[in-house]
Amino acid sequence: MSLSDVLTQHRVVVCVGCGGVGKTTTAAALAMHAATQGLRVLCLTIDPARRLANSLGLEEMTTDEQVVPPELFAEHGLETTGELSAMMLDPKSTFDELVRRYASTPEIADRIVSNKVYDYMSGSLAGTQEYMAMEKLHAVRADDKYDLIVLDTPPTSNALDFLDAPERMTNLVDSPAMRWFVQAFEGAGKFSFNLVGKGAAFLLRGLSRFTGTGFLEVLAQFLTDFNDLFGGFRERANEVSATLRSDEVAFVIVTSPNPLAMEEAIFFAKRLEEFEMKRDAFVINGMRPLFAEPSLPEAELTALVAPHLPEGMDARRAVQRMRRAVDDARTQAIADRLQADRLKQRAGKDRLYVEVPHLEEDVHDLESLAIVASYLTGAREMPTVIS
Repeated sequence: MSLSDVLTQHRVVVCVGCGGVGKTTTAAALAMHAATQGLRVLCLTIDPARRLANSLGLEEMTTDEQVVPPELFAEHGLETTGELSAMMLDPKSTFDELVRRYASTPEIADRIVSNKVYDYMSGSLAGTQEYMAMEKLHAVRADDKYDLIVLDTPPTSNALDFLDAPERMTNLVDSPAMRWFVQAFEGAGKFSFNLVGKGAAFLLRGLSRFTGTGFLEVLAQFLTDFNDLFGGFRERANEVSATLRSDEVAFVIVTSPNPLAMEEAIFFAKRLEEFEMKRDAFVINGMRPLFAEPSLPEAELTALVAPHLPEGMDARRAVQRMRRAVDDARTQAIADRLQADRLKQRAGKDRLYVEVPHLEEDVHDLESLAIVASYLTGAREMPTVIS
């Protein structure tokens, strides 16, 4: 089993992990590799760094689908029989599409999307971005123009923000607070303190002194209109949740040898298991190779190095500094190996683990993406010991 098999055996590959571990680069490299293997691929990203667009030969990522020009592959010596497209998620426009789809009338949809409370909710409410990423994934999954969709998820410090987003959005629509506001607003067409309990009315009157009664009416109007979406919204959220658990979806957990990143990867793996979602593979980026210890005596090394040094440089001291640098590099590589072994012990040895070496240069074009992809898919192996 390799990541190449994961790409060909699933319709959707979701890359998850914390920030700074190369998750976006991993998603782009996997998408690019699949395109070179003849698949029609969409790389859907959330908040991409500009270098990702540059790596794909695009000036910038946009919310519209962009096809990577086939001739760009050829310029970098890559053959492709498939097609690679890229798209950036716009959470608000995705939310707007949902509202217009499930509102009972165009008038209600217009009122919702123009409401100030909705404007805040759709752009800033915690969990909205995560849910809309899943919603967009569900929407493009229904488009048969793509053989494979690779999703680069938002960096997360809490797996629940991502995994239970559909359930939390459903609970928001069907919450007691929403039903309470709707009850206080319905009938008269404006917010009424007479329709709530005395204690609540007292609190709301105090709140209105700071926000104005008009704000409460705007909020109540929004909740009443939003309640109109409940049936369709709940059904859609359930569909999105079911999508994440289907056999079509593979999860690739991306991490680095950094201990904190490893802890996050282990935590995320456990949460995936609790949510009955598969942990198909782990990618460990930035593994440092182990250099072999010098086998020659110091005197012999000094004699070999001396002719290659600038005039006046002490060869013996230079060799000593080189040995210290090699020792430091070996210590770091051994620490990386210990972290990788620890991950396998805690997450389960029956999973697929892929190691990508630390690269000297940033990934900045299709050629460098292809190098990353070659390690991800097994075409190149991570060096064990460098002599």
